[in-house]
Amino acid sequence: MIYIRLIILTFMCIKQGIIIYEFNSDTTLERWRIVNDVVMGGKSTSTLTLDNQQNGVFAGYVSIENNGGFSSIQLDTDKITVGTLKKIKLIVKGDGGIFQFRIKNNNNEYYSYVYNFNTNGNWETISIPLTEMKPSFRGNSLELPNFNHNTIESIGILKSSKINSEFKILIKSINLTK
Repeated sequence: MIYIRLIILTFMCIKQGIIIYEFNSDTTLERWRIVNDVVMGGKSTSTLTLDNQQNGVFAGYVSIENNGGFSSIQLDTDKITVGTLKKIKLIVKGDGGIFQFRIKNNNNEYYSYVYNFNTNGNWETISIPLTEMKPSFRGNSLELPNFNHNTIESIGILKSSKINSEFKILIKSINLTK
């Protein structure tokens, strides 16, 4: 019986996509890390917690003091094979602001591939075509092709701002889909 369930689940993952990360009652947050602008002298602060509904809550305060201006969360994943899957699907509830989704195809690379997305204050599904994710390092675009790799080894969400501001985004899941 377990073997049949495993085959069905494998087929569903191949057909529908891959769950990269899902916040739920089994979630532990220790694999996630917070990277704020304090690494460069800034004063932004943030946390990643679980709410009563078991959603990830990335919240904090972006400060522009000392040339700061960003907060982020990052997760190194097991190597994920992209194959024929073409999009990242986020299920989130943002505060109405703009956030950035980030991936790395290789943890040894110094840069990430990024995509900015708007939130509307309600639960929504954000669909991000991998081919629209642009290479970036420290907020600067790079003269490299957009994402065209077959693996993902790291994911993250970043909040940046040019003014002092609070932010909050609830995250249900991050998936790789067709």
